[in-house]
Amino acid sequence: MIKKYIVRLSDEERQACTDVLKNLKGTSQKVRRAQILLKADADGPGWTDARIAEAFNCRVQTIENLRKRLDTESFELALEGQKRQTPPRQPLLAGEQEAKLIAMRLGKPPAGYGRWTLRLLADELVALEVVDSISHETVRQTLKKTG
Repeated sequence: MIKKYIVRLSDEERQACTDVLKNLKGTSQKVRRAQILLKADADGPGWTDARIAEAFNCRVQTIENLRKRLDTESFELALEGQKRQTPPRQPLLAGEQEAKLIAMRLGKPPAGYGRWTLRLLADELVALEVVDSISHETVRQTLKKTG
């Protein structure tokens, strides 16, 4: 079978891949991509896709996709991977709602309470109609994020 996309790494690209492997810098996917690129390099070992797939416990299609991305896009994108355009879920609290939560947290708690609890804050946000519904965990994560 003739390869449509041949991997030929420059010295800088080869060095970048070996640096990732030496320092184990980056995600596990980045390390695996660096390993695959080094083994698929025609000027290096030049392993077959089947051999690489077996060595790194992945599918041959994964290697073909990586070859294609290197050829059609860029080395950085092939090594780092595609970043998401949007987060998997939209945040429940945005800008003004987050500001109201923080202001409420810094303010005086309701009568009968010594301090704000996460559940109390969540209930108050719903009572003030800042949001339709919210869990105490979302309140915790928002307050933790803002410090």
